[in-house]
Amino acid sequence: MRLDILDTTLRDGSQAEGISFSVEDKLAISKSLARLGVAYIEAGNPGSNPKDLDFFSRLHSIDTQASKVVAFGATRRKFIKAEDDENLNSLLLSNSDVVAIFGKSWDFHVEKIINCDLAENLLMIKETIAYLKGKNKEVIFDAEHFFDGYKSNPEYAMQCLQAAVDGNADVLCLCETNGGCFPHEVEAITKVVVAKFGKQAKIGIHAHNDSDMAVANSIASVLAGATHVQGTLLGFGERCGNANLVSIIVNMQLKKGYRCIPPENLRTLTGVAKEVAEIANIRIASRAPFVGRSAFAHKGGMHVDGVRKNSKSFEHLNPETIGGKRRFLVSEVGGKSLILEKALKIVPNLKIDSQKAKELVQYLKEKEFEGYVYEGADASFALLIKQHLGLFTPSFELKHYKIIAGDQESDNETSSAIIKILVDGKVGFTAAEGNGPVNALDEALRKVLEEFYPCLKKVNLIDYKVRVLNQKKASQAKVRVLITSGDDHDSWTTVGVSTNIIQASWIALVDSLEYKLMNKE
Repeated sequence: MRLDILDTTLRDGSQAEGISFSVEDKLAISKSLARLGVAYIEAGNPGSNPKDLDFFSRLHSIDTQASKVVAFGATRRKFIKAEDDENLNSLLLSNSDVVAIFGKSWDFHVEKIINCDLAENLLMIKETIAYLKGKNKEVIFDAEHFFDGYKSNPEYAMQCLQAAVDGNADVLCLCETNGGCFPHEVEAITKVVVAKFGKQAKIGIHAHNDSDMAVANSIASVLAGATHVQGTLLGFGERCGNANLVSIIVNMQLKKGYRCIPPENLRTLTGVAKEVAEIANIRIASRAPFVGRSAFAHKGGMHVDGVRKNSKSFEHLNPETIGGKRRFLVSEVGGKSLILEKALKIVPNLKIDSQKAKELVQYLKEKEFEGYVYEGADASFALLIKQHLGLFTPSFELKHYKIIAGDQESDNETSSAIIKILVDGKVGFTAAEGNGPVNALDEALRKVLEEFYPCLKKVNLIDYKVRVLNQKKASQAKVRVLITSGDDHDSWTTVGVSTNIIQASWIALVDSLEYKLMNKE
């Protein structure tokens, strides 16, 4: 049985505290989610801010054919025509084939929060959906606060769904917006909705995690007949977050026989989760089910002995089925096959049973111990593989660089960088200014290299992230820098690690330009 997954990381996930996506972030996450194969990617509200509108205008630059991109917005405002509503018309400007419309289904919210007549709210739902269906859109109706509304006034909550059906909605998504329901409540109410409307529209669930039951509530709804599930890949979102789609996909596909994503994509799940975490600049909790570092870790004694004899003795599924790896903490092993699988894509003639392959695996483990991560830094990973195997020649040699910081007394944030390099025996020397030392270093490095490699004129630094790796050491802590660069055709990410933030940035900057030069043809 098919279970349609709608990922709202880019919309509901962006409402989480501490999360802010650039347009480049949203494009990168869209690419990852499409590669995973979720049915829908809810990308944002083009009527709410210029950034989302810009994002929708640039979606054509990436391949999302495996997933439908969804624009999100509200029902028409009260007492106006749907065709006169600016927000609705901005949804049409997104050119997305699918639109998700949220509307109130709790009489308390209708009368006390948006100060609307109950009958007018029903018209708002019906007329909005009918208008969008008239524009040949697939429409998902998000019945906001549906479960609280049903418990308060079941007759009116069901009338809201009927209004959506009358407007010809494709999906009725029941929203557990406040996150306070129990699974048995969600299951019972979903059964009522499926019995009433299941033949007229698909029934969905959108659960929040305020009671730590979003995944359980989502699964309860599916077992009651829902065939559409909304959530965020890693569970972050408004307040305590949304239903964690990693947990839902694995449990429903591997244990209950639903098809959430293409079966061949399951092995990419852990990698995609780590990519999204890096782009969002968050840590995946070590003990997060399925994709956390400790999810398949075993430490000593009976557990290690049992797993070595037969993994099902202490594992409910094989980690390799979702792209994970088993770890033994006393004598750590595992991960070799995954590393070599990635390495073979870069160096196809690498023999996996060779001494070079064994040394490569060990080297990567050493780099990870230093603080490097490569799930979200594909370009640095490719360079590392070729460097270690002797298949890479640097395009330039650094002789010297110097940073001159801005004048704090005059609040002048402009910094300067002086760089001297060597290319094929020829010296390059230049200086540049920038908004801060890293920007100055980037400007100077590209400026001097452009004299030798004109193709670098089209390369720009798109995004820059810093993470402190060992916070207890305060100003002596090691930092990890992730830099995303791009040109007219592509974008790529590199990583640098050091106790010196400038040095970590330099490592990532050099990798960025070397990767471009390595692939310039």
